[in-house]
Amino acid sequence: MKMKDISARDFWTARKRIAHFITRTPLVYSPALSLRTGCNIYLKLENLQEIGAFKIRGAANKIISLTPEQRSRGVATFSTGNHGMAVAAVAHKLGIKALVCMSKHVPSVKVNNIKRWGAAILQEWDSQDDAGKYCVDVLEKEGITIIPPYDDRDIIIGQGTIALEILEDFPEVDTVFVPLSGGGLISGIALCLKSILEDVEITGISMEKSAVMIESLKAGHPVELPEEKTLADSLLGGIGLDNRYTFDITRETVDKTVQVSEKEIANGIAYIMENHKMIVEGAGAVGIACALRKGAVAKGKNAVIVISGRGIDMETVKEILEERY
Repeated sequence: MKMKDISARDFWTARKRIAHFITRTPLVYSPALSLRTGCNIYLKLENLQEIGAFKIRGAANKIISLTPEQRSRGVATFSTGNHGMAVAAVAHKLGIKALVCMSKHVPSVKVNNIKRWGAAILQEWDSQDDAGKYCVDVLEKEGITIIPPYDDRDIIIGQGTIALEILEDFPEVDTVFVPLSGGGLISGIALCLKSILEDVEITGISMEKSAVMIESLKAGHPVELPEEKTLADSLLGGIGLDNRYTFDITRETVDKTVQVSEKEIANGIAYIMENHKMIVEGAGAVGIACALRKGAVAKGKNAVIVISGRGIDMETVKEILEERY
């Protein structure tokens, strides 16, 4: 699947389909970042989704498309937390059984949030990749529909509905900063935006540790990396050696990639707390971390930073604040 295989109409259709499951999140001006960078910088607040993350868009678009027979057999997924929560929430609202498979490293705050939506949980693996292999090798063979976290046409299009809202609220946008992991979010946003604004610049941002998509882009093909502890835990996980969509789309549509350090991520979390009075997770703060670098945003740009989620435990927030102050 490439750019020519998806049109703007696909994103509008998805937007209508998922409207009852998502929040149309606000795009807010950041006076502090704008003054600091000499740009007009806005924040797309996907942390204000009901589940606290953008993942609800893709999960809803995928699950709604299932046949009655598929729904009756239930769904399963593998996740670093937010996608599992999204699948659990949508499945709960539609009366579908859901199973979420995760690594042992997923923070307890995300595990507990998934449990609240009534999904069954298996947490027996050391990585998201291993949890994914179990889904494909065991559950899919049992007739359960797997809802992929990123490498799926319906998922990509669902996440891309974010771009429609950005365009409606800020048609002058020329630069967008997007967290980069498996590529579902950035693929959807880039495909949608560039189908309408060909010259918009898309920057994908990952942490320094275990940035699988960035290392895959450097290698020219999907690679695997061990997961390392990071504040941006939602960006962990591989892209699949048999990646069908997001690697190629990211390679074709993303103009630039940036990696930020753990200290920069912590500063990004603290910065949005100080200046916007919001708590966001590490993955949601990588765009802020990038923008705080001198010269990261060219002066005069009309930029949007996607704040992807809020799934962070308070102990981590406390540690960041204690170290900073």
